[in-house]
Amino acid sequence: MNTSTLTSRRDFIRKMAIVSAMTAAASMFPGIIFAKEQEEGLPKGGDLDWKKAPCRFCGVGCGILVGVEKGKSVAVKGDPNCSVNKGLLCVKGYHQIMCIGAKDRLTHALVKKNGVYVKTPINEALDLVASKMKETIEKHGKDSVAMYTSGQSTIPEGYVASKLMKGAIGTNNLDCNARLCMASAVTGFLTSFGADEPMGCYDDIDHADYFITWGNNMAEMHPVLFSRMLENKNKRGAKIIDFATRTTRSSTASNRSILFEPQTDLALANAICYEIINNGWVNNSFVDKHCNFNKGLTNIGYGTEDKFNFKEKVTGISFEEYKTFLEDYTPEKVSKYSRVSVKDIKYLAAIYGDPNKKVVSYWCMGMNQHTRGTWMNNLVYNIHLLTGKISQPGNGPFSLTGQPSACGTAREVGTFTHKLPKGVVTNEKHRKLAAKIWKVPYENISAKPTYHATEMFRAVDRGDIKFIWTQVTNPLVSLPKTSRYRPGMEKDSCFVVVSDVFPTPTSDVADVILPASWHIEKGGLYGNSERRTQYWQKMVEGPGDTTDDAWMTIEVAKRMGYGDLFPYSKENHVEEIYEEYRQFHEGSKHGMAPLDVLKKESGVIWPYVNGKSTKWRFNAEYDPACSNGEKFHFYGKPDGKAVIWQRPYEPAAESPDSQYPFWLNTGRVVEHWHTGSMTRRIPVLHKAMPHSYVEMHPDDAENLGFANGEKAKVISRRGTCVLPVSINERGLPTKGQVFVPFFDENMMINDVTLDAFCPISKEPDYKKCAVRVEKV
Repeated sequence: MNTSTLTSRRDFIRKMAIVSAMTAAASMFPGIIFAKEQEEGLPKGGDLDWKKAPCRFCGVGCGILVGVEKGKSVAVKGDPNCSVNKGLLCVKGYHQIMCIGAKDRLTHALVKKNGVYVKTPINEALDLVASKMKETIEKHGKDSVAMYTSGQSTIPEGYVASKLMKGAIGTNNLDCNARLCMASAVTGFLTSFGADEPMGCYDDIDHADYFITWGNNMAEMHPVLFSRMLENKNKRGAKIIDFATRTTRSSTASNRSILFEPQTDLALANAICYEIINNGWVNNSFVDKHCNFNKGLTNIGYGTEDKFNFKEKVTGISFEEYKTFLEDYTPEKVSKYSRVSVKDIKYLAAIYGDPNKKVVSYWCMGMNQHTRGTWMNNLVYNIHLLTGKISQPGNGPFSLTGQPSACGTAREVGTFTHKLPKGVVTNEKHRKLAAKIWKVPYENISAKPTYHATEMFRAVDRGDIKFIWTQVTNPLVSLPKTSRYRPGMEKDSCFVVVSDVFPTPTSDVADVILPASWHIEKGGLYGNSERRTQYWQKMVEGPGDTTDDAWMTIEVAKRMGYGDLFPYSKENHVEEIYEEYRQFHEGSKHGMAPLDVLKKESGVIWPYVNGKSTKWRFNAEYDPACSNGEKFHFYGKPDGKAVIWQRPYEPAAESPDSQYPFWLNTGRVVEHWHTGSMTRRIPVLHKAMPHSYVEMHPDDAENLGFANGEKAKVISRRGTCVLPVSINERGLPTKGQVFVPFFDENMMINDVTLDAFCPISKEPDYKKCAVRVEKV
């Protein structure tokens, strides 16, 4: 690092130091920094230019203001004009810009030559990427190349990746890391409602009487939203029910914590539905007018074998058939294997069943990262549909997201193998629309999906994929069963290109490393959990040859001969791409706000119709797209009706046994985000949580002879990870379960996890596999 960079870095740290102490993660949960405290910690007399943006980290979409002084970002505060966070930020959000100047920042392209990385001009590196991609297609066909992008990619970045792969090259070998976190939410919405993304918004928090969190530690994963729930709990008596498999900070702040055996959430949701029907709490008028009943196939497998294929078969059923099915899920029967008392099951059902109580259900990875993730989403929708508690202020199911644009980019732009910016590749009408807007021959767009994320890296390991380009993601830490996929990526059979801001275990295996621009070093758009599109402009220059991923993709496309399809200017490509993309969503069901509105506002919820956001979809009082003359219209389905699904309990892909007697559950902590490649480079966060750990129940630790902090070896049928033991510290798993956060690349817990997935969504289950724990 040169002297000028070092000086600015010291100046930056000096200005941030005042507030570092109060933002340490040891502070009271949920780790919120209030606007007043932020203002008090800012440099006095500074001439700061404050610029708005969404936060770089989770899917909540908090608004931030970045203070820029002499071309450098020197401070961050919460945006008081953003309705998402109202000036609040969590510890990650407040310190986010501190990682930009990390001493190991990738500033120039690196090309591996004779096993050594050689600093290379960016244009020369892009020439090589384009030539290798063309050469691979010529030798092995278009399906031999792949791109793997991210829910952290901006909307323009995801859009040009899709246009290059699906429109220009003509392969559907594009998937993204949102497959690992949000795919079950997508298939849940589509199978129940025919349209993706939540029908409500964060305003529900100010209206609900009860918040029921299904396997979601919101105090650490979505702390700003949790703080809003706590405010409503304290001010007007709203109640929070934590429904989970381990005791967390969310549990201790809730009115009640109910713990269940892993995987039995399927049975418990059915038991709640049984109680609702048995007690006469069904909203019969709503169900008769607005719901159908379906069932699908059962015993559908777990996807652990290569080239696994599943095709659903849907059958309509009657309400009476559904009622009969639920007789296997009485509270008395389910209590025996779920570890939840009959009293608690009935308590939950009574909350949902009370017509005078408004209820919001929140969930994230606990339900989505599940071998029956689609089913679990369906089952919670069933509860809300049976009671009619949906699409109203304070009443509704809400699937939260984990990445800043898992919705806006992965789901809306469609960076999944089966998706297009509107609709799916298997639909002729959707392919024709994409061909028209992209100005490519209709025949270019393949009608056949190829590889979802897990299968994509299996294909790399098998040698089927010969070229892969990853952007804004770190799959060799985040994939399940990395003990297979790391060696696969190291093989000579595949040319690996990695675009990133920092070195990671994924960039370690790359043939070419491209230096990406960070968040505020480029302009862009994200889309958060509540359908809010958020725009920001470039604020500072990035170091060296750093370039935003959208422009690198465009430059490669031009070098491959597709320049006429990518006529964007470097100065305004973000805005030009967005205006092109908006064409896919014209109309009252998904209209996107124009740029002039997004420039003024701290995000705008879609559908944006006649100058107004639609906060609650499918309800004619709020949604102008409703057209059936009824109060509710689930217009994603051809007949305008939502579906109540018959979905049974089925066991996990791998359960504890005598050889591997513990459940392994993985997840995150408040201080770090995903694989830690950014947050571990923020000194205050790294100091607060310097390494990962294995959380054990005190009785299990005592039986195995472990003391707090002692090293333990977590072993599965796939791999091993050594970590210090944590007893009665951050969280408390139930007996027979261990928990490990996955942010630490030096303690690779995903070497241990299983790559089983939901056969419908193809999303892996990171929450359940069998392990044993031994002393080191």
